[in-house]
Amino acid sequence: MSARILSTSPLVGPALAELGARFPDLRLASFRSPEWHAALPQAEALVVLLSEPIAEADLEAAPKLKAIGTYSVGVNHLPVKACQTRGIAVVNTPGVLTDATADLALALLLALTRRVAEGEALVRSGAWKGWAPDQLLGPGLAGKACGILGSGPIGLAFARRAWALGMTPVFWDREGRGGEVDFGAGRAPRLPLADLLARSAVLSLHCPLTDQTRGLLDRAALEKLPKGAVIINTARGGLMDENAAVDLLESGRLGGVGLDVYEGEPRVNPRWFQAPRAVLLPHLGSATVETRETMARLLCEGLATALGSPSR
Repeated sequence: MSARILSTSPLVGPALAELGARFPDLRLASFRSPEWHAALPQAEALVVLLSEPIAEADLEAAPKLKAIGTYSVGVNHLPVKACQTRGIAVVNTPGVLTDATADLALALLLALTRRVAEGEALVRSGAWKGWAPDQLLGPGLAGKACGILGSGPIGLAFARRAWALGMTPVFWDREGRGGEVDFGAGRAPRLPLADLLARSAVLSLHCPLTDQTRGLLDRAALEKLPKGAVIINTARGGLMDENAAVDLLESGRLGGVGLDVYEGEPRVNPRWFQAPRAVLLPHLGSATVETRETMARLLCEGLATALGSPSR
């Protein structure tokens, strides 16, 4: 079996098929299937998803490999240093999913604080008896502080959305920089993590998963949040101690958690299924047609560059 380009999945839009037409031949094979392993020795380019970790052993099995393309911004599932050593290009899709992901973080925030999932379930159940003064009350947002972990493009975009709700953004970033952040609708301070957590009625995660940020929000950090705080995670699951978060939800210490990402996904910690005041989504951050098509185009353009001149 030969495959110059080996992809674990079709992508949204025509970009992957067009790449296969330029650089025959393209083969689709499920990740780690027998067909995928059989095609590795001849593969010059791999296309994988963020849930499909590539190991150094895979690089050894693919001696002709010139590039790995991941249909994501994050590259923590790829052996980046080993690729650099071997001269294998790593192609990802930064800068195209900023607004889609920030929109989804906002959707999670509003779903939690306005109890959207619970309200819809009540109506669908047929048990709703009409308006009541104390029915499904949630916290207001205007005038409260919104802590944002990460001052990259998605963090800045979410800050603009929080500001539009009347919230006051404050930032932390992994470089430890001080000063202020210009988020496009105003300026906001960068704070040490402990100070930011103590102020944040809402905490939204927008930093990459690295050795520095893995487990950043452990139990001690989560307990620094004000009582009733809401956490939104559209970044990576490994940033937060999920069991500690569930414990704090169950005790009433946290007001809600909205997740689009999970540690070890697609496996989900089963405690989330019974956790109160939790909204759970299946990694939809970039899930707009326009964003996914643009991601595919950017990925395939990067692979074409890495592969060089197409066959004639």
